[in-house]
Amino acid sequence: MDLTQGTDQEKNNRAKKMMLWFGIISLTMSFAGLTSAVIVSSSRPDWLNDFSLPQAFITSTILIILSSVTFLLAKRAVKNNKNAQATVLLWITLLLGIVFIWSQLIGFKQIIDLGYTFTGPTSNVTMSFVYIIAFVHILHVVVGLISILVVIYNHYKQKYSPSNLLGVELSATYWHFVDFLWLFLFLFLNYIS
Repeated sequence: MDLTQGTDQEKNNRAKKMMLWFGIISLTMSFAGLTSAVIVSSSRPDWLNDFSLPQAFITSTILIILSSVTFLLAKRAVKNNKNAQATVLLWITLLLGIVFIWSQLIGFKQIIDLGYTFTGPTSNVTMSFVYIIAFVHILHVVVGLISILVVIYNHYKQKYSPSNLLGVELSATYWHFVDFLWLFLFLFLNYIS
């Protein structure tokens, strides 16, 4: 398909989708660098080999997977002109994202309660990586939550229809990426590192 073909609106939509994918590729490379650093550092003598992420991180993983499902259903509801259903599902997605962050913060507290801090005499390289990776991911979840708020606002303004889903599609794509990224990071930090 020739990318120069189509109406100005179609070209604009393709450009926005392409920019999102460039951003996702950039984020993927950033987290690939972080996880590579974990792999290299895991051979250090002070690396904790017997550490498992606290229960709160398991809970947060379930929450973020559920949020992907609700966003998928919300997008489908908008596509099928079921606006009331889409509204409820978008708010549930937002709430699940907020509770995900809350659960992550509880996970940080559980790590601190185990005696591991980010810096100082009770810190170590293993926990520093866990803190950094989880915190950077949380920042990207916050960006996703802002995008969901924009979608909710535009949905209330009735800017979306079965033939105009671009905002919902962009936000959903980013949200699913952030969700998949956390699932990978959770498995990586729990089982690979």
